[in-house]
Amino acid sequence: MHLCLAGARVIDPATGTDKCTNVYIKGTRIVRVGRAPQGFTPDQTICLEGQILAPGFIELGAHLREPGFEYKATIASECRAAASSGFTSVCCTPDTMPVIDNASVVEHIKQRAHTARAARVLYLGALTHGLQGDVLAEMRALKDSGCVAVTNADCAIRDTAVLRHALAYAASCGLTVFLHPIDYWLNRDGKMHEGAVSTRLGIPGIPEAEEIIAVNRDLTLVEETGVRAHFCRLSSARAISLIKRARRAGLPVTADVALSNLLFIDRDVGSFDPNYHLRPPLREARDRRHLRAAIKKRDVDAICGNHEPHDADAKAMPFSLSAPGISSLDTFVPALLSLVEQGAFDLNTAIAAVSQAPNDILGLSGGALTCDSPADICVFDPSQKWTVSKDTLDSAGKNTPFLNQTMRGKVTLTVIGGRIVHNTND
Repeated sequence: MHLCLAGARVIDPATGTDKCTNVYIKGTRIVRVGRAPQGFTPDQTICLEGQILAPGFIELGAHLREPGFEYKATIASECRAAASSGFTSVCCTPDTMPVIDNASVVEHIKQRAHTARAARVLYLGALTHGLQGDVLAEMRALKDSGCVAVTNADCAIRDTAVLRHALAYAASCGLTVFLHPIDYWLNRDGKMHEGAVSTRLGIPGIPEAEEIIAVNRDLTLVEETGVRAHFCRLSSARAISLIKRARRAGLPVTADVALSNLLFIDRDVGSFDPNYHLRPPLREARDRRHLRAAIKKRDVDAICGNHEPHDADAKAMPFSLSAPGISSLDTFVPALLSLVEQGAFDLNTAIAAVSQAPNDILGLSGGALTCDSPADICVFDPSQKWTVSKDTLDSAGKNTPFLNQTMRGKVTLTVIGGRIVHNTND
């Protein structure tokens, strides 16, 4: 199919492009940005004046819930929600049932994702069998089956010797390891950030030291094993400083932060709303300020939605008894634009952190709007207002603190591999 996307403000951080122009697509690839290629006759032209066209977004950590937890969400529901929110690819976390620790589970998810015909699914294999933290998973087989990285997700590995062997095995396979810096013993009973707010509310706290200890341990093992590591969902200022120091020392590490940790702080838990029960926990204002600055200065590479859809019952209970997590896909673009409007960072930096950077972290060829690049594109209208409700959320998970709020910014077009999978333009 020959497609012309006309008149949008095209922002491509990879090339520094930021201007109103046209994008031409032939088949699965971009063939030109600017003037039409000689002899190009579009089968379809979509006028996008007043809108912003960017490389497709990648979600680095989506809990798709299938197989095993279909009462919360399915691959089809979340891939459709991702596509309608500008995400052309989502990384499926391995905490399914059964766990993604063998090729047969990967094959099942592949088939379900193909049937959905929406956002592309990338697979994160388990670092240990069943995510139990004792026996290493067959990482070579996982890589051969198509896994782009391995991780133990939010299941902390208590035995440092096991973690050391796992990182060494991953390094020998040429696999990137997604590390969630969690110290089991300091994390296991906590429900929110430990500080003045948790003390006042009487909620068990997770100290900042929990993340710092885990980051220090993991960086030491990364240096010893030489594995390429990506640190997921950093939440504290001190953790950012440790990553900066490691990068200056030449360690092969990247990092991301959760969008919710850029938006909210522990004081937001004051109403005991279970939708603010998140992982990692919401930290103090000082931490949020440093996280925003780290994105602005590119000290942290990417922003992750950390999408965790839940059924209504999981959140319909007291804060400490509720399941942690936020359904983030549908509100991702307006929430990101709100940070730009607040001056946390500029729009180009925001787009780079959700498109170019995730592609680089995963070693993929996309993330740019150049000739012969994959035609993975997100278009959004930054001025369109809409009200967040259970009816307007495409995700099966309705667990978001934005419910019943009016937000500004809406994805109008998503193109994946040259195929239009979402389009609300007339």
